[in-house]
Amino acid sequence: QVQLVESGGGLVQPGGSLRLSCAASGSILSIYTMRWYRQAPGKQRDLVAAITSGGSTNYGESVKGRFTISRDNAKNTVYLQMNSLKPEDTAVYYCNADIRGVGVRMDYWGQGTQVTVSS
Repeated sequence: QVQLVESGGGLVQPGGSLRLSCAASGSILSIYTMRWYRQAPGKQRDLVAAITSGGSTNYGESVKGRFTISRDNAKNTVYLQMNSLKPEDTAVYYCNADIRGVGVRMDYWGQGTQVTVSS
């Protein structure tokens, strides 16, 4: 059984910063690409950022230059540093990871963490 647990969401003023964390636990043999998605009310879930096991990254156009994805492979954890936050960044943020466990390789999702950017 593999679990992803996010933390770090909350309420922040425009221009502020937040750091999200997502820790994977359970019967894990390898973690490949890790991703952050977000979903605002009434909208589809969109990719925010992704990072491969080797550290290559890519970002959604709307967050380039403001958000940074990183990972600590020893801790099975991915982070999302969010700077210069805007009201339009308000959404539930979900962690996603491609994980190989015992006898299975599949995508796992966290439960989501709310980020609200408002004055």
